[in-house]
Amino acid sequence: MGKLQRPGLLAALALSSIAAAQQLPQLGNITPKIALAPAAMIRPAVQPCAKSTEPFDVDDYNGPFNQLVARFSQRVEKATVHVPRRHSALKPCALDAREKFRLFVDQQIDPINFVGAALDAAQAQADWDDAPFGQGTAGYSKRFAASVTDNATGDFFGVFLYPAIFHQDPRYYRLGQGTVKGRIVHALQHRFVAVSDSGHPMFNFSEWFGTVSTKAVSNLYHPGNPRGFGPTASRVGFSVGNDMAWDVLREFWPEVTRKFHLPFRAH
Repeated sequence: MGKLQRPGLLAALALSSIAAAQQLPQLGNITPKIALAPAAMIRPAVQPCAKSTEPFDVDDYNGPFNQLVARFSQRVEKATVHVPRRHSALKPCALDAREKFRLFVDQQIDPINFVGAALDAAQAQADWDDAPFGQGTAGYSKRFAASVTDNATGDFFGVFLYPAIFHQDPRYYRLGQGTVKGRIVHALQHRFVAVSDSGHPMFNFSEWFGTVSTKAVSNLYHPGNPRGFGPTASRVGFSVGNDMAWDVLREFWPEVTRKFHLPFRAH
């Protein structure tokens, strides 16, 4: 009997080894191995979002100064988001850190950026701001370089760095509907209430930290800037007020474009 049982035992061991070497059975796209995967390996489904679209085509406008008007319209719309209507289930797509940096770079190479810097430098020269720069071509060149640096510093802090740190959207969310008063209030409060990357309202740290940082850094290359807390706070307040006016313009830009027949395509 012992001799007869030994081959049977060896056969059973061989069969069990072959069965263990086989792969786990497939259950559609889910195997028992995947079904028992730790929770950290399971990624939640990505919710769809609404991507921004071009508000106009340059070829739509053939009026005077068409290139300048088109560039200015692009400047207004590039950092503007249209708030979806209540019946829409899609939220605007958030920007990651790389996209925020790309927005910062795009604003620096925008020709409108240099046009604005040229006008600011001309006004500064007429008002004798930064007197150590002097007058003439040399003085204007220095004021122009300082103005370009102001824009770059402000956008670096306010469009890229602090929005990336605080996970905020640096763009303006246009309401586009409702009463004029309600839309103005919405535009003015943007410098106090921003939209987070997750789509929720939060205090606009990027605006205030970015403005304070910009004005503090500007003391390094603006020899005529009065130093101290009071003068710096005054410049911060003026800058925030200017940003509020810019937001009001962005809120009503579709109406402005229709009034003057400028390039704009309704969403």
